[in-house]
Amino acid sequence: MAEGARLVLADGTVFEGEAFGAAGRASGEVVFITSMTGYQEALTDPSFAGQILIMTYPLIGNYGVNPADCESSRIQVSAFVVREECREPSHWLSEGTVHDYLAVNNIVGISGIDTRALTRRLRSAGVMMGIVTSVDTPEEALAHLRLAPQYGSIDHVAAVSTRDSAAWNRDGSIPIALLDLGVKFNIPRLLEQRGCAVTLYPHDSMAEEILATNPAGLVVSPGPGDPAMLDHQTSLLAELAGRLPILGICLGHQVIGRVFGGDTYKLKFGHRGANHPVRDVDSGRVYITSQNHGYALDGEGLGEGIEVKLVHLNDGTVEGLKHESRGILTIQYHSEASPGPRDSEYIFDEYLDMVRERAGDTRRELARRIA
Repeated sequence: MAEGARLVLADGTVFEGEAFGAAGRASGEVVFITSMTGYQEALTDPSFAGQILIMTYPLIGNYGVNPADCESSRIQVSAFVVREECREPSHWLSEGTVHDYLAVNNIVGISGIDTRALTRRLRSAGVMMGIVTSVDTPEEALAHLRLAPQYGSIDHVAAVSTRDSAAWNRDGSIPIALLDLGVKFNIPRLLEQRGCAVTLYPHDSMAEEILATNPAGLVVSPGPGDPAMLDHQTSLLAELAGRLPILGICLGHQVIGRVFGGDTYKLKFGHRGANHPVRDVDSGRVYITSQNHGYALDGEGLGEGIEVKLVHLNDGTVEGLKHESRGILTIQYHSEASPGPRDSEYIFDEYLDMVRERAGDTRRELARRIA
């Protein structure tokens, strides 16, 4: 019989269940994702760093785990919460169970709780800190939780970004710099498939380091945490804006919004799932998108020249920006999916068209000056 475990929320609510994965305790901000599949991609998504992840789909682990579904080099969540975990997966690529995957990576999990009731509570009260433990009483767990730092007080980007610049791939005709705030592997994969030679740069890189390699463009990745804490990255992008085409994704979108005078704020329970509808303001077209963020950009304070191009149909939040003269595109959702629909991969093509166009403009200007 499985060992007992419990999830204790900051408001004192206790959910009793069974331990799986590693034994012990782990605290973090408790959030939920509504995707029906893609649990391994979610576990390894750096945007979940510092958070306890709840899967709202009731059965998790039925197709096992495998190396191909990893979106970073390790599990990023603090703890994992499911209704029912499968110990006998069935899939030709499977190399093990979620239980073993968590245990090997020393990640605490809890199963057998009412995730529907838990999700309803978070939707009503908002996300909050919590602790999953197989070693404490509810009173002891709550005492540990009171001593834990709040999610928004930590710079999570520093913990998930690459430490040194490194080439993802060298074969490609378009050199692209990728500022790693918590990148998922599928972003450089998709750029590579489109003929880009991608180099990853740490979150604390300086402008001269990036420009020294003469990239044709810069992509700013998704990542975890509060964008208001990223003063260095905001200053960096302010320095680079207009000097090369920039694509900002999720956290990258929020930081670029702050560069142009926008403010950011915390959502009540965030957008996390694979079915978020987003409308293109100009065309009226609706895209179904994959999202994972707890903060949003307020479009009211945005400066001249930058336009809101995409909005969320459920709550009207800003989902994308464009600055024509400075060559900037941003999206709030995860264009790389993993998990989720692939409708949004078009943004990479749109961005690279911009990169090629601006490279052509530069060559024509040089030719004009020489003549």
